[in-house]
Amino acid sequence: MKRLSFPKVAIAVGAALLAVLWLVPLLWALDTSLKPEQETTRTPISWLPSAPTSAAYQSVLEQGSILRWFVNSTIVAVLVTALTLLVSVLAAYGFSRTTFPGRKVMFGVVIAGILVPPQVLIVPLFQEMSSLRLVDTYWGMVLPQVVAPVMVFVLKKFFDGVSRDYEDAARVDGATRWRIVWGVMVPMSRPILVAVGIFTFIGAWNNFLWPFIVTTDPSMMTIPVGLANVQGSYGLRYAQIMASAVLGGLPLLIVYALFQRHVIRGVGDAGVKG
Repeated sequence: MKRLSFPKVAIAVGAALLAVLWLVPLLWALDTSLKPEQETTRTPISWLPSAPTSAAYQSVLEQGSILRWFVNSTIVAVLVTALTLLVSVLAAYGFSRTTFPGRKVMFGVVIAGILVPPQVLIVPLFQEMSSLRLVDTYWGMVLPQVVAPVMVFVLKKFFDGVSRDYEDAARVDGATRWRIVWGVMVPMSRPILVAVGIFTFIGAWNNFLWPFIVTTDPSMMTIPVGLANVQGSYGLRYAQIMASAVLGGLPLLIVYALFQRHVIRGVGDAGVKG
């Protein structure tokens, strides 16, 4: 049997502790959501429900607008992901494979966008959306989230690592630059694109601040904004609050479980070729 070195054992133990710390709040939310309401505030605290019940989930689904918020979050997250991938691929390919005056300066401006806190842009973005009459609309929530300098940087670094021989071979066959992007570069970049898409989807799904600012109609709220509304409506009904939180996070777990192999491969490829 191969003997593990002390650093590897220490790293494994540290990773296990971090995993436990990360899982405890999730398990606590699931545990609380399955308790009868009166048991959630009982002292001493019970770690497991004495009689597990789905009453909190039924109450949330019957009383709230959570299904509508699910639809809103899905539409917004899918549109943000699709448009972010489209814009980021074209921008990253342009910075990686083309030459034009001011290219380095423009790329520097894009990268500088990473350093700008999103909160600084809230007021001018809201004024812009208001002038375009996009408040309380899907496009009002989607368009400001499409700008993603980090994704452009990650994809550019990946494209830089792709051999130009593939493009030269495509040009010999008569492919245009547009055909090279979508017929050569994009298929070769599928793992990193899936990883970028998953991270973008998760970010858009969990985004609270901007949808909270740009929506006033309850029927246009997304899951994070709606959950805050549920908390205010239900007061101290912890079981229903936790049931709403579990339902809100469930799609992310499903998406990650379906695509985790691509995410790990994409992150690995970006690290090797970046």
